[in-house]
Amino acid sequence: MPPVVTGYRIRIRMTARAIDEPHRTASPLELLFDLTFVVAVAAVTAQYAHQITAGHALSALVPFLQVFFAVWWAWMNFTWFASSYDIDDIAYRLLTMVQMAGVVVLAAGVPPTGADSDFRLITIGYLITRIALVAQWLRAAVEHPAGRRTALRYAAGLTLLEAGWLLRLVLAETHTLPSPTGIASFLALAALELAVPWWAERAGHTTWHPHHIAERHGLFTLILFGESVLAVSNGVRAALEGTEVGGSLIVIAASGLVLLFALWWLYFLLPAGQGLSDRREISFLWGYGHYGVFAALAALGAGLEVAVEQTGHRLAASPLAICYSVALPTAVFVVLLRLIHTPLVTEHVMRPRAVLVGVATVLLLPLAASRFGVTAVVAALAAVGVAMVVVTFPAVARHC
Repeated sequence: MPPVVTGYRIRIRMTARAIDEPHRTASPLELLFDLTFVVAVAAVTAQYAHQITAGHALSALVPFLQVFFAVWWAWMNFTWFASSYDIDDIAYRLLTMVQMAGVVVLAAGVPPTGADSDFRLITIGYLITRIALVAQWLRAAVEHPAGRRTALRYAAGLTLLEAGWLLRLVLAETHTLPSPTGIASFLALAALELAVPWWAERAGHTTWHPHHIAERHGLFTLILFGESVLAVSNGVRAALEGTEVGGSLIVIAASGLVLLFALWWLYFLLPAGQGLSDRREISFLWGYGHYGVFAALAALGAGLEVAVEQTGHRLAASPLAICYSVALPTAVFVVLLRLIHTPLVTEHVMRPRAVLVGVATVLLLPLAASRFGVTAVVAALAAVGVAMVVVTFPAVARHC
């Protein structure tokens, strides 16, 4: 038996955890790890909100998606590794702490990306997370012979791609990487990052736990909803600097919360754990699809913050742009949620016709902003969100 001190193991052999391990839930260490992403997501959301306020929502969208990719992918890599190899001994904990430090550095690097297009701290933070994760995979390769080929492929792929990111940074710093090439190189490296798990798992599948993975994605979704609530609160505070509490401020803040609640309701309508257990082969589609779901929620938080703030200040952004900064993320969230969950369930509670009508309405409502104002449009968007929840009630009742 391995020595145990106050509930954790000092040193044990790293072996794969069982796919069907009963009562598998997120560990306290995973929850602590997620707290660093609270900071990172808050930084990304605040940065994008600032760009929307300045009237640069469209031009800032690509940098926002780039930075969010780094945040999301760092979380994904840790989460899926932990689902297979979390042994919670001292070495595992310390390497997790190093990854947390990398996320903190990454979060600190978010503001410079907006002000000066400076990705140095982002890249350094990402490098720190990679060093620790590669060490974890190498340890798995040494101590778990059955999964050695897969673990070595992960370690090799991550190492080579990190070299690519560093080379990209050096070229950017020496001004030898033109802007169009910079975007193309990012897309190429990001695509290769997504290809590493597919390539590595061809040598042998890791033993990630379906219900644990579903829970972990649900927890990260809650982080993003929480950040959106915080964004609404920030918008209220900013609005009150320029005006007193009024009907418009109350209506738009309340509408933002109602919209978030409706989207939360839709996400957690059906648990994904059983579907992932029955169809593990679609895990890539489901997991990668969450990038869009998560990014949409982060962008929605930024849009709601600006929508609330404009009740107290005259902003550079037009009413149309502000309304679309709320409507577009809402539409993307609903569409992607429907797409990634459809393969997991035999009967989806979100009917295609309801989704089509709801999304079309959401995308058309901002066109009324110039006539009815931002407050009325956001209130209408919240009403559409509630309607999309209500139309699921008959299907939900049949599942009960």
